[in-house]
Amino acid sequence: MGETPDADGLAAEAPGLLRYARTIVRDQALAEDLVQETLTRALEKRASFRGDSSLATWLHRILHNAAVDHARRSREDATEDVASLVEKRWQDDTYTVDISIVAERAQTIEELKDALLRLPLIYRTAVVLHDMEELTVAEIARIHKIGLPAAKQRLRRGRMMLVSALASGAERRAARHGVPLTCWDARTQVSDYLDDSLPTRKRQLLETHLESCPTCPPLYAALVRARDAVGLLRDSDAVIPSAVAKRIAESEPG
Repeated sequence: MGETPDADGLAAEAPGLLRYARTIVRDQALAEDLVQETLTRALEKRASFRGDSSLATWLHRILHNAAVDHARRSREDATEDVASLVEKRWQDDTYTVDISIVAERAQTIEELKDALLRLPLIYRTAVVLHDMEELTVAEIARIHKIGLPAAKQRLRRGRMMLVSALASGAERRAARHGVPLTCWDARTQVSDYLDDSLPTRKRQLLETHLESCPTCPPLYAALVRARDAVGLLRDSDAVIPSAVAKRIAESEPG
């Protein structure tokens, strides 16, 4: 039976958990929320810590479960379809990649994270836990609650998918040539843009992005329509239904 971790012991693991969370999710605020949720769950369940794994592994398991729960709520696709497609590509003897492109992108933190985030969550976490956090495959199996062979397969497939994602960087860069901001950065600023609260420089960059990006303008237009529709509720609520107006009139003293 392991020693029950106290609040200070859990807090000491927070930096490592945050580093991990920031790598497996794009939104930094979400990463912080996942760590907070992990520590809260850990405090609630600390009596169940038996010491059959390290405290760090136990906490990473809780964080992984929290991330999976979020991915399900947001309908992030974590099926085997993408993995099978990539593995089928790797089975083709003629398939290869340009190592110079892969190496170049892998040395750029922003592009490496972008490639990682294109992996389904279960493969993304397997790669990050093993190759960044230096956990063993057995520890990953415990975190994912799967057998050792399945954990090895997730790591193998995750690495394959990462290489393929890095290799496609040239096409992605060509498609985005001249477009400032990443789509996620642009989308996180749209709400402030709607409220006319963006600084001038950020506003200019966002407008340039919206002029050039093939996917963001419809999302922006949908946000405008949704905002305007909610605003119209104010006017509809101001009109008293006729049946209610009649009851009010009948209840007034003559």
